[in-house]
Amino acid sequence: MRTVAQTVTRVLADAGVEHGFTVPGESFLGLLDAFTGTPELTLVSTRHESGAAFMAEACAKLSGVPAVAMASRGPGATNLSIGVHTARQDHTPMVVLLGQVPSTKLGRESFQEVDLAALYAPLANWTAQPATAAEVPGLVAEALAQATGPRPGPAVVAVPSDFWDEPFPGPLPAPGAVVAEEPDVAGVAERLAAARSPVVISGARDPRSHRELVAAAEELGLAVYTGFRRQDSFPEDHPHFAGHLGLAVPDAQLKALENADVVLTVGMRLDEVTSQGFRFPLPEQEHLQLPTSALGALRATAPARRRDWSAAHAAVTEFMAPPEFPARSALHPTEVVRALRRLAPRDAVVTNDAGNFSGFAHRYWCFTEPRTQLGPCNGAMGYAVPAAVAAKLVAPERTVLAMVGDGGALMTGQEVETAVRHGAPVVVVVFQNGLYGTIALHQVKSSRAMSAVDIGAVDFAGWARSLGAAGYTVDAREQLEPAIRAALGEDRPCVLDVRTDPDVLTADARLGDFLES
Repeated sequence: MRTVAQTVTRVLADAGVEHGFTVPGESFLGLLDAFTGTPELTLVSTRHESGAAFMAEACAKLSGVPAVAMASRGPGATNLSIGVHTARQDHTPMVVLLGQVPSTKLGRESFQEVDLAALYAPLANWTAQPATAAEVPGLVAEALAQATGPRPGPAVVAVPSDFWDEPFPGPLPAPGAVVAEEPDVAGVAERLAAARSPVVISGARDPRSHRELVAAAEELGLAVYTGFRRQDSFPEDHPHFAGHLGLAVPDAQLKALENADVVLTVGMRLDEVTSQGFRFPLPEQEHLQLPTSALGALRATAPARRRDWSAAHAAVTEFMAPPEFPARSALHPTEVVRALRRLAPRDAVVTNDAGNFSGFAHRYWCFTEPRTQLGPCNGAMGYAVPAAVAAKLVAPERTVLAMVGDGGALMTGQEVETAVRHGAPVVVVVFQNGLYGTIALHQVKSSRAMSAVDIGAVDFAGWARSLGAAGYTVDAREQLEPAIRAALGEDRPCVLDVRTDPDVLTADARLGDFLES
């Protein structure tokens, strides 16, 4: 007879789940045993629970299949929460399995006890804690349904530690389905046909949706914006591309959106950044929504139209054009991104962390292929390195680059050791400027003194070598391309410690400009 834990892993495997990420804990030992004993599942032990959650989120984002994040009660579960919030805000399917205190000790503020279902309620799509061992497999099946429903996201089950090894005599529960409303494709097609200047805001990542959206834009005469950190949902070099709705979007790139009479959102919600502070859609604009699965039907229903989006795309091209750099200037982050783009394969997966440096990747990488960008829409620092490890495990044939600031690298960079242990040769590019640049910019822009933003000098290359990875230091422009070529040629994880100009906060702002005024 199967145990509860063995039944749970069978439910997960039958649903297509392939990976689980965790820091092992004593409150789910039976689940660890069952995961290891299920051939279809791969268990990855990480160095911190936030790394485990970020890996699960990135794994699901890249593959389209839910991954599992696991943690123990109290401290482990709270560490895990940052990546769960990331999955919630980015619509990423994730199943979260938490070990809880034994059922006989619940409600007594036992060692490491937290009301985990209540803790995770605002961070997840759905949470549950079973009252009996027999309920556990059914709740996990329900978690899979909730995680993959019309709004994908994390679903959490907190299980008392004594339940895992209990026998489960019942039939294997099957995941249900959360039914979505049928889209009004005919109505959307009619409105697009009658529109003067319709635009699409897209977050569709998978290859099929990517192809369908390109075809729809060309056939129906649509301009396409991409949502925040979803730049891989439409080719940025396409003549119908109107811009990435990220942070600090120039006015010229918003004109097509401002002038639109119909705004169609595909494959995402309009979060605060994408909507530019909830400014769009404007009150006078008609806002339509469509699932990515309906793009083919839309093409078949809507009449072909031609519209000229050359002015909108010209604004994008101008924005993405890199400036010239004086020969004797310090290394600029733009140069780093452009050199990586030249030398890496076209379909390389880029994981970008949060922070000012990420704006250079958003602006200068030029994403053209689906599922090539993994970034946290909630702005969580420490995402890039764990996400890169997961991406390489999911797609070992692809080049995977993590772009991370020194602050983010010092939060979860220890997952380089996880990459070494699992034979995942990622390339981690650390943009080291010795500063929490985003906070420093906020401080100086509001005429405040800079405080608590200095980061000490770190030998990231030496640190990488101590973890079993390769490490290269780049201090000067002439070292950059040789170091990138060497890193891309490594058969083990590699860290590039790139020392960038500390005066450069963004592509358009220098620290000195504020300090002198």
